[in-house]
Amino acid sequence: MTIRTRFAPSPTGYLHIGGARTALFSWAYARKLGGSFILRIEDTDLERSSEASVQAILDGMAWLNLAYDEGPFYQMQRMERYKAVLAQMLEAGSAYFCYTTPEELEVMREEMRVRGEKPRYDGRWRPESGKLLPVPPEGVKPVVRFKNPLTGVAAWDDMVKGRIVFENSELDDLIIARTDGTPTYNFCVVVDDWDMGITQVIRGDDHVNNTPRQINILKALGAPLPQYAHVPMILGSDGERLSKRHGAVSVMQYAEDGFLPEALINYLTRLGWSHGDEEVFSVEQFVAWFDLERISKSAAQFNPEKLRWLNQHYIKLADNARLAGLVAGHLTERGVMVTNTPPLEAVVALYKGRVATLLELADEAEVFYVEVHPEQALLDEQLQPEVLPALRELAVCFSEVEWESAKLALLIKELLLKHALKMPKLAMPLRVMLVGQTHTPSVDAVLSLFPRETVLARMAKYL
Repeated sequence: MTIRTRFAPSPTGYLHIGGARTALFSWAYARKLGGSFILRIEDTDLERSSEASVQAILDGMAWLNLAYDEGPFYQMQRMERYKAVLAQMLEAGSAYFCYTTPEELEVMREEMRVRGEKPRYDGRWRPESGKLLPVPPEGVKPVVRFKNPLTGVAAWDDMVKGRIVFENSELDDLIIARTDGTPTYNFCVVVDDWDMGITQVIRGDDHVNNTPRQINILKALGAPLPQYAHVPMILGSDGERLSKRHGAVSVMQYAEDGFLPEALINYLTRLGWSHGDEEVFSVEQFVAWFDLERISKSAAQFNPEKLRWLNQHYIKLADNARLAGLVAGHLTERGVMVTNTPPLEAVVALYKGRVATLLELADEAEVFYVEVHPEQALLDEQLQPEVLPALRELAVCFSEVEWESAKLALLIKELLLKHALKMPKLAMPLRVMLVGQTHTPSVDAVLSLFPRETVLARMAKYL
């Protein structure tokens, strides 16, 4: 059997963390077993679906490098197929027209609540042998309902949760087409999975209650059943459902916030899945190790600090030229013109071990390409009278010394000895004048990145 998995988001918002993890698991399962990964856009909710959301999903998938083999398929482009299957089911008697109005349905459910029963559709328009149906009321457009089995069970061996069983008597007859003839979510999913030959449906466990209904419709159509794997949800660090305040933002927001895709991928893989005690691994390793049996049955907790730690790790490993290109993009968005002096790649190489995001790396790099205005309090604190003579002499020596890190370091040490100063007494005010802060990599390395003229000009403003 050729493995075929799918990711089927609704374009009613951005691609979020939970959706990205589902896509990742579905993609990895297909890649591990030499199968195909399909992208399907479930856009039948016309009021909430948008082209912007579709693009956000496609952008997120591309940024994470989750390449799909087929698609994207759009449900709105498959309406004729759905209507053909609906007609077949109506003809076969596995579906029927129901004229119950929303108002009648609410009254029906309220009466059941009063009696202490589970509120549900009572099957009044369901055709049965020997049953006399009401006369269809004039001016009322019917919905189409699926004729769910009254007895037996809908059961499956979930690839994550194990055996799950629903009594058919607990399921009422599902609406599978609205009054305007458009099919509903659960029906479209069934036809799509059938037509696309999906063998494994990997999705969030918020879909568990949909699965028995979908299984029963597939059986009524005589279609093969896929295997189902329902992945537990992701919670915030406080144990509550993941929301924006926990970091449940668009995948592309993480790109804008300076995260690398490999860091987010690595983090998502560990949200509910594990391979021993391994914490850091490549996408290739993940695919080689991945199996559904190792997915936890309990909810995972999102930890933004762990994600930052992983991002810091991947920034340290990243190619300097690649980082420079990404940082240049962030600087351009700020209106900062990056020049060739100093080369941004050299700046990135010096600072990348000190940051957790590309935005922080851009913050460090920006001071090399813009005018710096240190706070007066910081200048007053660092430019003490006892250090000014040494700084002024240093400025004179800077105009003559060979401009490279080792020579600058030697010059600074000589002046420290001459003026009987400790390194921080000279290095801290130098940093403040050059970059407006007291903490940087070694001061000689920072100095050597700047053109000599820039260093002398920045020092001259305060000396």
